[in-house]
Amino acid sequence: MAITIHKRILLIAKREVFRIASKPMYLFCMVIAPIFCYLFFTTLMGKGLPTNLPAGVVDLDNTATTRNIIRNLDAFQQTEIVAHYASFEEARKAIQRGEIYSFYYIPKGTTEEALSSRQPKVSFYINYSYLIAGSLAYKDQRTMSELAGAAIGQATLLARGATENQAIAFLQPIVIDTHALNNPWLNYSVYLCNTLLPGVLMLLIFLTTTYTLGVEIKENTANQLMKMADNSIVTAVVGKLLPQTIIFFISVSFYNAYLYGFLHYPCHSGILPMLLAGLLMVLASQAVGVFFFGLFGSMRLALSASSLWGVLSFSISGFSFPVMAMHPTLQALSNLFPLRHYFLIYVDLALNGYPMVYAWHSIVALLLFMLLPFFVLKKLRTAMLHYVYIP
Repeated sequence: MAITIHKRILLIAKREVFRIASKPMYLFCMVIAPIFCYLFFTTLMGKGLPTNLPAGVVDLDNTATTRNIIRNLDAFQQTEIVAHYASFEEARKAIQRGEIYSFYYIPKGTTEEALSSRQPKVSFYINYSYLIAGSLAYKDQRTMSELAGAAIGQATLLARGATENQAIAFLQPIVIDTHALNNPWLNYSVYLCNTLLPGVLMLLIFLTTTYTLGVEIKENTANQLMKMADNSIVTAVVGKLLPQTIIFFISVSFYNAYLYGFLHYPCHSGILPMLLAGLLMVLASQAVGVFFFGLFGSMRLALSASSLWGVLSFSISGFSFPVMAMHPTLQALSNLFPLRHYFLIYVDLALNGYPMVYAWHSIVALLLFMLLPFFVLKKLRTAMLHYVYIP
């Protein structure tokens, strides 16, 4: 009696379940590594923003006014004054040793020049080798400089007979009211984890998919697989990847529930559209893995290409550096990475709360990735039937 395609797929899937259960590598890549990364990144940035970043002060003026400036700077949430230095050289060496991220330099005569309206200059030096720490330290120290200038200006105007309202109107004629959209807490974890977690999972899917096909040739079991599939490469690939698709989708569902249900990250579209986006991401990533293996026909080269593509995804997807600011060539290349399109779906749906139709271009892009294996099916079938593993 002939076996239908559906039964062949289920038999191959059952075979694959036993292979997954018997190889610790699958357990690590599909379960342990994703869960570890989810917990690691969310707890690493559990407070949202770094706080109490160590900073120093060089106060050569040492007056009540400059000491008040330093106290106010120390009161900022992101900055903690941990040391006072006698000279610029001492503070510079402390930055080079990694003891502080920045220092605030107040030259001698600052207070006197400020009270006589001669526009004194203060300086702040930031170690931008640490981008986030440097950016936060720069923001605090720049803000403190502006506030200190306004406070001294207000005191001068009041001393000259102006009322408090007149002084404030002169110092700040236009009041700026700032509201951060979608992430009012300015929580770095919200920005980063929603792309880092699927990015890590996508990399693991690339590698696992490539390995799962290559190991058939390595262990000389490819002919057995093709026999079960009646020499249909589509049946063989679908049957092999079906259990992994289910496991990876469960992993996607877990991090969505963890981020939006347990950690209460903003998800204005509801969780169902994000689960659909996660399923599309899993299928697109598996398609890329199959494409790489079919393209190279070698597990070693395919794994290398998958690793490169997965790692580059973090840099070119746009969540750390905006794609629109990249070179036009890189802007075009960014469309070749599934993570880029998942990131756009996340921004449109979870952050902005748009209907799914507004993300149609990114959804179509992920669907197009699923067509990649069809370009290498013939070569993939030849590899499974005739290739011999070469270490």
